[in-house]
Amino acid sequence: MRRSRRFHQARQGDSSKERDVRIVVDLNRCQGYAQCVPLAPDVLKLLGEEALAYDPNPDDSQRQRVVRAAASCPVQAILVELDLPEEAAAK
Repeated sequence: MRRSRRFHQARQGDSSKERDVRIVVDLNRCQGYAQCVPLAPDVLKLLGEEALAYDPNPDDSQRQRVVRAAASCPVQAILVELDLPEEAAAK
């Protein structure tokens, strides 16, 4: 059985910036099939054959790609949290 390991990729200068999209990969579920990687290549990367690297706080511009990547996971190992824009949340 192939197992994935999580590697957070640090982004320079973005640590204090609040994000609208957050992801977590459940490493107990992830089997390393990597079907998600081509759908969100700026957020998810395969390192070697079994290690999945991902940005836990991708830009909002990646929202649709991240949602599609999570939906493509055959074991539903990618958890996505989407914040509503402040205007929509206030209504």
